[in-house]
Amino acid sequence: MPLYVLGDPHLSFGVDKPMDIFKGWGSYVEKIEKNWTELISEDDTVILAGDISWAMTLEETLLDFRFIDRLPGKKIIMKGNHDYWWVTKTKIEKFFAANEISSVSILFNNAYLIDNIAVCGTRGWFYDAHGQQDSKVINREAGRLKMSIEAAQKLGGEPIAFLHYPPVFAGRECPEMMNVLLEYGIKKCYYGHLHGKNTHSLATIGNYRGIEFKLISCDYTQFKPIHVV
Repeated sequence: MPLYVLGDPHLSFGVDKPMDIFKGWGSYVEKIEKNWTELISEDDTVILAGDISWAMTLEETLLDFRFIDRLPGKKIIMKGNHDYWWVTKTKIEKFFAANEISSVSILFNNAYLIDNIAVCGTRGWFYDAHGQQDSKVINREAGRLKMSIEAAQKLGGEPIAFLHYPPVFAGRECPEMMNVLLEYGIKKCYYGHLHGKNTHSLATIGNYRGIEFKLISCDYTQFKPIHVV
């Protein structure tokens, strides 16, 4: 069961906020669908690493998740900074069940075993945020990452971390998140959030402090899911 990942699809079937207006995002939904259907089989799993929908409420996500559900394979979703619709895991799962969204699972304080890979992760937060409220959020996200990694360790397999925010960008770290990755010996980390060629050029890609980092934002991957293993 091959594992893939893709970040930041920014779907907007239920609201009027298409990404086509941005450079490099023309016909992005069609590109995602084409690339996905060419690559992914029903036995595969794809992690969607945040910024899934521009919807403001869970109800407004319905058309987006119906689109996702129709695509081949199983999907694991996690929260991004623009997922304002995100409520509790229980409420989202009830919404999926009520609307027959059957191929989507949620990564939130938990983990999944895909063959020999233990999928874990969380949203993360800004590396350069220093306010009191930001500190609370960062510490909470670090705690969630710990919880997810520990759940992954119990499942067996190699824990691979998936984040929305980059834990290091342009040589500057979010120490709370990096410390967790290092403490638990994570060797591979995939992240999204970063858009545009200028921003991509500053991304940390490759080995950094013993961790292999990969950027998986839609516009960086040319709207193509990336093979993890």
